[in-house]
Amino acid sequence: MYKVFFKDRTVYFGDNFSKVFGRNSGLFYKYANIQELTELLGAFNQLQRINKLFIIHNDILNLFDEFRACFDYVEAAGGLVIRPDGKFLIMERDGIWDLPKGKLEPGEEMRDAALREVEEETGLSDLEIIRPVLSTHHTYEINKKEMILKKTKWFEMSYTGDQDPVPQKEENITDIRWVDPGNVDFIRRNTYPSVLDVLYIRDLL
Repeated sequence: MYKVFFKDRTVYFGDNFSKVFGRNSGLFYKYANIQELTELLGAFNQLQRINKLFIIHNDILNLFDEFRACFDYVEAAGGLVIRPDGKFLIMERDGIWDLPKGKLEPGEEMRDAALREVEEETGLSDLEIIRPVLSTHHTYEINKKEMILKKTKWFEMSYTGDQDPVPQKEENITDIRWVDPGNVDFIRRNTYPSVLDVLYIRDLL
């Protein structure tokens, strides 16, 4: 099932209404057309008390294409960097714990973008991509007018060097640290749902 984060709220996409309705609570909508979908998303964006929206259609891929058409769409890539001792890298950006990531440059491949962004934001070099982890989607607003849907493809990376990470201050990064998987409560309290998904899938929470 696809899902998209609206800050700390979530839109889910399913193809079986009975199954989705029976297992969940929230607002449910059977997709009819893109005009209705656009109006629904506008209402969901305003009704902050609704935490979950489930959109149902028998063709999820087509549904997600229609959903994506309601936004300006951008792609990004990022990295979950892990040392041989099991500690992983986390950084504080704009006062929130985050993982290094950034938008693709024109013609750039996902893997190349992920390595470039991690190097730029942390100052670490000689990183090695181990495997793709997952892709996440989230929305944000620019100047209360332009709605953006961002897809971020995450890669697990290995770092075996001895450099100290250096925060990229131009990107409002103020702290970078290596974290033991058993010491993550401070991250849980102040991070993004998409970051939690990345850490969860690697059993780091």
